[in-house]
Formats: sequence, structure tokens, C-alpha cells
Amino acid sequence: MPAPASASIVFIGFMGAGKSTAARGAARALGVEPIDTDDLIAAEVGPIGAFFDEHGEAAFREVEERVALAALGRGGVVALGGGAVGSERIRRALGEHATAWCRVGEEDAWERCRDGDRPLARDRAGFRRRFAERLPLYEECGRIVLPTGGEAIGAAAAPWLDALRSAPAMRMAWYRGESGGGPAIVGAGVTRILDSRPDLRPGARLFGLADRDALAATGGLMPAVEGEGPIELAGGEAAKTVGAAEAALRELARAGVRREDALVAFGGGVAGDLAGFCAAVYQRGVPVVQVPTTLVAQVDSAYGGKTGVDLPEGKNYVGAFHQPAAVLADPAALATLPEAELAAGFAEVVKTALIAGGPLWERVRAVAATDAVAVAPLVFDCARVKLDVVAADERDSGRRAVLNLGHTVGHAIEAATGYERYRHGEAVAIGLLAALRLSGADELAAEVGELLRRAGLPVRLDPPVDVDAVLAAVGRDKKRTAAGVGFVLLSEPGRVSFGNRVGDASLRRVVEELSA
Repeated sequence: MPAPASASIVFIGFMGAGKSTAARGAARALGVEPIDTDDLIAAEVGPIGAFFDEHGEAAFREVEERVALAALGRGGVVALGGGAVGSERIRRALGEHATAWCRVGEEDAWERCRDGDRPLARDRAGFRRRFAERLPLYEECGRIVLPTGGEAIGAAAAPWLDALRSAPAMRMAWYRGESGGGPAIVGAGVTRILDSRPDLRPGARLFGLADRDALAATGGLMPAVEGEGPIELAGGEAAKTVGAAEAALRELARAGVRREDALVAFGGGVAGDLAGFCAAVYQRGVPVVQVPTTLVAQVDSAYGGKTGVDLPEGKNYVGAFHQPAAVLADPAALATLPEAELAAGFAEVVKTALIAGGPLWERVRAVAATDAVAVAPLVFDCARVKLDVVAADERDSGRRAVLNLGHTVGHAIEAATGYERYRHGEAVAIGLLAALRLSGADELAAEVGELLRRAGLPVRLDPPVDVDAVLAAVGRDKKRTAAGVGFVLLSEPGRVSFGNRVGDASLRRVVEELSA
């Protein structure tokens, strides 16, 4: 996938974000020389601080705009100054390039810049104001989002950034955690990126594990793999078993998969969990590229490295943490989904928006229809929310528990009904309402209930289920500790807490109300 000569890889971000060092790392990985516009400006006008003091910021911005626009046209790896995005001409130009926003917190940026010679880092209040003013501009321009700058992340992301130079409609967020990092890329035709094998092991071959129904509906999105095609998996939660994993692992062994090879997990959450688990345990671990084809997988389950299969006693009781080498989500797959499957995925969209609060919640609560056209623009932002949470707690020992909002009761409903009556998202929808009622957020529960109802999701257990069976399944929740089961509760969108203890009587009352 050759990049057009005019397309640059561009790093943007606030002061102290590590843009220049990220550009150096990416340039080194790609065998080119980096371009730093601050260096070019200094070569032309002398020390930037002195120029600021003598001529003022407006004069500097005129020079910066001219130098930056010229640099962008060279087709290389470019680091822009922190305030360059203030130019409307530069912002328009960035749309033609692979523009990567290196994120940094305001406090961290101040600590990195306060003792330097930056003319705009002399005043704390002004520094804070500029950070707030520029943040929406970085959001607007950065179709690629990196969790930070620095040489290491620039070098690691370089092959993917290079591939995205010729794909201006695709967006990428980079995951960074204890076990490494990788890209989540969303856009039409995204699986073609694998043709150039970016960032996989030298000589790696791709072997596929695919949900047979997804393959029939969206097979054109399946990347090219070794052999006569992917190993086909049965769909549905009832097929996510230890026996199914053993069968797939034996197929991989018979196909001669080696440790330097990689698997492609193609399908919804079930296929992703099962194939990811096989990748985690086959020869003690091989890379896996997740290619999610359902909404629930594109916004949630494909990210974060949780893999596993079910036991009759509980959902995902057998599993492993195994971060994907990449997640490639093509929204075109959503148009092939049955209406009920698309609605089930919308429950995870609502959950993510409730956790995030702010602009994402406002967008989701305003969704008038849950067709593929309406929900596709939400995929990338939901993925970003999950990646941020996972990066802070990869092994699920703390903050990551917030992603379980609605799932404690939801998983119990699935187990109590034999994984046959409700899709995962449908059970989560009811679980969300249970969590909001347990939180005492009755007004929000009513609004969410109406949002779910409009999407065609169930808002009560109908026909009723055995309440004791649901409560027993809650008691077996895999996140329980010696202190009991911790619930995720939410007082308002964006204000979520985890590890909360809920009384047996309160839980029973809420489940009985939802089953009435």
C-alpha cells in the first residue's frame, strides 16, 4: 500500500508532549530524516525565545505557518510546534496527512516545560489557558491518537503510520500497556493494511479463525490467510466452550502454525474471545489480529486482551490476558448485521458512553436510530474510551472494573438462561438498568431505559426468569473476592465507581422488579 509522495506523517500536540522525539523514532524506523519545524524556524530567525521577546507571538505565528506548510509538502516525518494547530490553513492542510496527536496531561506538560526556555511556559495561568484552548484543535486534527510521545512509541507506531498515509479516511488509536502496545484502526477497507504485514514478526504467516456466519455475510472483509481459508467456528455464546477451543487448537497444529506466525480472529465477540484464547495458549502464545464484525466487538470486546471460553458454571471462567497485535474494524460490516444484533451492540455503546460521560454521552443520548449509518461514527470514540481504561489497568486489578458496568447482572442472566435466550448485549441492557437502580439513579435509569427501548432492546426479563438462579449466578461472578461481589455503580454519566457492596435484599428486589 504505497503512500503518495505528498503525504507526510505529522506529529502534533501540546508543549512537552514528546512530538519531536516521536518524530525521530518514527523517522529512524522508516529510514528517513525527521523534520522539526521549530528547528527550521530557529535556523531562520535565531533563538525562538528571543524572537518572541522582540517581535511578539503574532510575528512568530506568521513565520511558523509558512515554514510548517512548506514542511508538510515534503512527504516526510514532521513534528509541528505546539501552537501550529492555531492556524486555520495548517489545520486544513493536516487533513491530507497522517496526523498523529501525542497526548499529554496539562500537569505533566507543565512539569516538563516550566524550567525550560519556552516563551509560553513562563506563566502558569497562561499555560493552563492555552492547554484548554488547544485541546479541541488537537482532537479535531489528530485522526491518529497516541497516548504520549517519545522515541519508543514513534518507532513502534511507524509501520502503521506509514500504511495510513494512503488511507486518509481511517482513524487509529494506539494502545500502550504493561505488555506492550498496538493499534486500533477504524475505517473502510482497513484489513487491506495487513497486506504489507506492518509490525508483525519477520516471515510471519497469517492463519484465520472465523465465525462461519460472519464469513458468509462479510467474507470480502476477511484478510488473505494461509491455506484454503480460515478455520471456521460456530457462532453464538453456547459455542464458546473448552471443547471448541481444543478443536480449533488441533486444527492450528495440523495446519503447521509456528510461533512466529499470527492468527486473525474474524467475527463477533464469541469468535474474538475464542480465537484470542487459542492465540494466548497455542505454543504458549502467538500474535493475534482482531477483525471484529459486530457492533459489540467493534466498540468493546475486541480491545483490551481479555480472552476466554465459558463453563456451565459461569461466563469466561477459562481465559487469559493476551493483547492483540492490532484491532482492525471496518464499519462496513455493520450494514450486514441483523437488526437485533445491531441493537445488542448498541447496549455496549450506551455502557461506554455512561462511563465516559461528557460529549460521548451527549452524542449517544441523541441517537435517533440504531442503524449502521447512525452508529458507525461512534465506533472509534468508544474504542478510545476502552483503550484508555485498559491502559491504566491492563490486568483488571482496579480501575478496569468500571467496564463491567451492567455486566455483573447481565452475565448472570446469560448463565441462568443457558446462554440461549438473550444475546450478550440484550442481557447487558437489562444489567445496565439493574446497575442504575442499585445506584439510586432512578431518573437516569428511566432515560436509559427509553434509549434502550427505542433501539429494540429488552428492558425487563420477559418471560420472567428464575430469580434465585440469577442471584446464584451473580454469587459465582468471576470477579468475586473473599469480601463478596463488587458492583459497578454510577451516580451520573462520567461518575462511575467500582467494588461497591450491594445488600442481598436490594439485589433481589431489583432483579424481581426487572422480572415482574
